[in-house]
Amino acid sequence: MLKRKFLMLVFLAGLTGFAQEKETNERVEKANFRVQIFQKGDNTNIKLAQPDPEFRDKLPISAAIRDSSKVALKDLPKARTIDSLWKLELTNSDLFETMQKSIHEQDYEEVVYDELPTDTLKARLARLNARTPFNIEYNPILESVIKSYLKRNKQGMERLMALSSYYFPLFEQELDKYDIPLEIKYLSIVESALNPRAKSRVGATGLWQFMFTTGKMHGLDVSSYVDERMDPARSTEAAAQYLASLYKVFGDWDLVLASYNSGPGNVSKAIRRSGGATDYWHLRRYLPRETAGYVPAFLATLYLFEYADEHKFQPKRPDVVYFETDTVQVKQLLTFDQISKVTGVDDEMLRFLNPSYKLNIIPFVDDEKYSLRLPKVAVGKFVNNENAIYNFAENELKEEKEKLPRYVETEDRIRYRVRKGDFLGKIAERYGVGVSSIKRWNNLRSNNIRIGQYLTIYPRKPVDVVSNENSSKSDKSSNPKVYTVRKGDSLWSISKKFPGVTVQNLRVWNDMNTNSLKPGMKLKVSKG
Repeated sequence: MLKRKFLMLVFLAGLTGFAQEKETNERVEKANFRVQIFQKGDNTNIKLAQPDPEFRDKLPISAAIRDSSKVALKDLPKARTIDSLWKLELTNSDLFETMQKSIHEQDYEEVVYDELPTDTLKARLARLNARTPFNIEYNPILESVIKSYLKRNKQGMERLMALSSYYFPLFEQELDKYDIPLEIKYLSIVESALNPRAKSRVGATGLWQFMFTTGKMHGLDVSSYVDERMDPARSTEAAAQYLASLYKVFGDWDLVLASYNSGPGNVSKAIRRSGGATDYWHLRRYLPRETAGYVPAFLATLYLFEYADEHKFQPKRPDVVYFETDTVQVKQLLTFDQISKVTGVDDEMLRFLNPSYKLNIIPFVDDEKYSLRLPKVAVGKFVNNENAIYNFAENELKEEKEKLPRYVETEDRIRYRVRKGDFLGKIAERYGVGVSSIKRWNNLRSNNIRIGQYLTIYPRKPVDVVSNENSSKSDKSSNPKVYTVRKGDSLWSISKKFPGVTVQNLRVWNDMNTNSLKPGMKLKVSKG
């Protein structure tokens, strides 16, 4: 005997309902647009009678099945545009590790690749050199990198080409706005392998690999909920601003690339050590090893993308591109789970479209603007039913609100002291990072750690205190230290003046729910 099914449909606006049974085991229910629960018999079909014409264009708030039986529910058109294999490609982080490894470990030995004769490569590089602002002259080192990618990493390049068809329209739009060569879009491949959540061993984060302080300088905020370095739109604009400022200094795009990677100071030192040379290939041996491999990797990537057809690359193409999505500015806190229920866009797609939200929650904070990116067809449905969606979310959050973390600014990194009972998996879970990341940040070759050992961690979850050691020191003082706010101060700059004090500590000790500071304010800078 089939299981009895209970189907709950929650709709948008309201009438009352009635039911009538037909001899043909078909039951007609008058459309009720508030809340309705139907008990379905084994052989009974349920139909909605007299539906409001507007109802057909409205979106169900949720649909839940009360038993394990599967019911065929139609999804929004194009909301599931990326199949499981394509989603795996989009969210796969091993491309970042592979790209970084190839840059750091490239040996530049001659690579035999008969499909690309040296004369053919020279001719193609000359054509690229003629139409781009970069100095793409033939060099045996560049030839080695190009042939190495073709021989050993062709599949990885095809995956990057597939990803690029989503991100590059956004990059080109922002680069054009700041009069930056569009070929700079290939820089993001060398930096992050187009992984918006990529984090390097020194904490550089996002598609454009911003360090914490550099990101702050360009308006990219980091909090317990959000890391805007991972936001594709905001980080791309910040990268364009930074690149434009570097070009004003150097006036040469090859040197801009080198300084983006190693910093303007290292490039200036290389120019001095070379006796005043400003050509990258002459400066190369005076630059840090990573930067020495960085520009050839960029030029090799540019070549492979521009001559993809000649090398028979066959990347998959996504069914959705950046300009088939749009954003909605949120008006109250929403979770990805709630958004998925009301739009039909699954969690995996939401995480891909909105990578900057670290806890899969979009916060609402006064004076901050946080947006939700959705496929365009879902944006229309969301906006059309906005009030009902927020009411639904608010009711659902009442029971969960106490479990949600407070919105606080977070630090770039913390120094964690290993305690009795700790192991890497436990520490990684506490801070929302991977074991492999902790090992990479601390040059650990195994999972073994010892009590008292210090670990550098770039947390993705909010942190209450830096360590027990700092807390105990603060507890010893019953009279808290007080700091007078000066012009230009921020919570972050103040916290840096007092070792062991975090922005979150300052907010808690001073009962603050805003980041606003005024000169003359008194702030506690120790617990007490």
